Formats: sequence, C-alpha cells, structure tokens
Amino acid sequence: MDTGQIFLKGQPLPSEWFSGNAFLTPLVARDKNNEFSAGSVSFEPKARTNWHTHPKGQVLIVMEGNGFYQEKDKPAQRIKKGDVIIIPENTEHWHGATAVNKMVHIAITNYKDDVQVTWLEPVTDEEYESVNI
Repeated sequence: MDTGQIFLKGQPLPSEWFSGNAFLTPLVARDKNNEFSAGSVSFEPKARTNWHTHPKGQVLIVMEGNGFYQEKDKPAQRIKKGDVIIIPENTEHWHGATAVNKMVHIAITNYKDDVQVTWLEPVTDEEYESVNI
C-alpha cells in the first residue's frame, strides 16, 4: 500500500526529548565528508520536541502535513509542506505537529565538535495549546 510518504516512519523517538508520538528515519550520518546529519522526523498529531538548541544551527524542510515552529519569547509560526525553516545557532526553539494534523520534516543538523543538540525542558501542554488556536 502506497501511503504517499517518501520515507518510512522510522523508529520511535525517546519520550525524554519528545511529547507524543514522534519517529525518526536516519538519512545521512556524519562522516569525513559531512559535518551534519539528516533525518526524516514524523510527528503524529499533538507530538512535538522539547525546547532545545543546536550549537551550529539546523534546517527543517517540511515534507508533509502541518505543524508549528516557535523560538523562545516569539510567537509560534505555522509551518506546512514545502516550508524551509532556518534555525540559527544556539536559538532556543521547538517544533511539532498541530493538534489535528501530522507533520513530517527533514531535519539537517550541524555538529560543533561532537555536539549536535542540547535538550531542555518539555513544551508544556499550556504552551502548546496556546499556539493551537
């Protein structure tokens, strides 16, 4: 059965860094030629990352569905298929699906030394519900 999805759903992501059901399919690993990794991340409705930062930034390419991207102390942005989000280094943010739609994005994440992400506190239900209006 063809679901129209380009990549497989992947493996569940850990609940200590994600709320709801999120999955990862690795696409590109860091190696001698690439100082980044890339993966397809699938968020079921209401799923989202914790607040987090990247020491060398990140790029998200939305492949399917609808979601949100929010930087700390700024309004959330609705994101949809075809959107490209460029996240500056050390910018506290979160991203995930809307309450009623799934969202799939490709995440391209740079390394600084051996660090790719610093995970912070979860996005509270109150924070999340305030953007789902």
